[in-house]
Amino acid sequence: MRIAVFGPHPDDQELGMGGTIAKLASLGHSVTLVDMTDGEPTPHGSREIRAREAAAAAAILGATRVQLGLENRSLVNDLESRARVAGAIRSLQPDIIFAPHPDDVHPDHIAACALVEAGRFAAKYTKSDLAGAPWHAPLLFHYYAIHLRSVPQPSVVADTTGFAAAKSRAILAYESQFVVNESNRKVPQWIDAAGVYFGSRIGTDTAEPFFTRASVAFDFSSVRV
Repeated sequence: MRIAVFGPHPDDQELGMGGTIAKLASLGHSVTLVDMTDGEPTPHGSREIRAREAAAAAAILGATRVQLGLENRSLVNDLESRARVAGAIRSLQPDIIFAPHPDDVHPDHIAACALVEAGRFAAKYTKSDLAGAPWHAPLLFHYYAIHLRSVPQPSVVADTTGFAAAKSRAILAYESQFVVNESNRKVPQWIDAAGVYFGSRIGTDTAEPFFTRASVAFDFSSVRV
């Protein structure tokens, strides 16, 4: 399968679903991390630093990475930005799209969710000025970002047992954000704890939560108790 994981800033995908990304890549799926902005400015980063860190994190997870070039702190669901997202979807032709959850306190995350949902719809337009052939991704899931201030109530929980360490390494590849920046040094610990918590909900070592607005097919013969 082809999978596109959209993030408003480099590191959002790793924080929200790094274990799932690593697992999907290990299973042979093609996973592309789509950074909607470069994430700058930040206190200890730069465009060059963040680009290096993002490339290193993607390599750890076994994914590839592309940059849409939208402006950090200014994401908005307008026609121009929507066309850029739709163009990326047409180019990548993903079977599954992941985007941030709509319930968030970060304006860029809220806008990113709206942009991906609208861009997914626009990507299937015929007789349009959009680059590439029309494409509709069958599935869209939302991952939860660290800015959420409530405990997620997911639609599905994905087992990430065996991939938590890769997720942690990918997060720490963003040294400017989680090593040099003292105020963020506990973030990896929060992420690790959340992984263990959601794993406990489904009887695994670690797991990650996801939400979807759609009905998803389920085979009861695969139920594990």
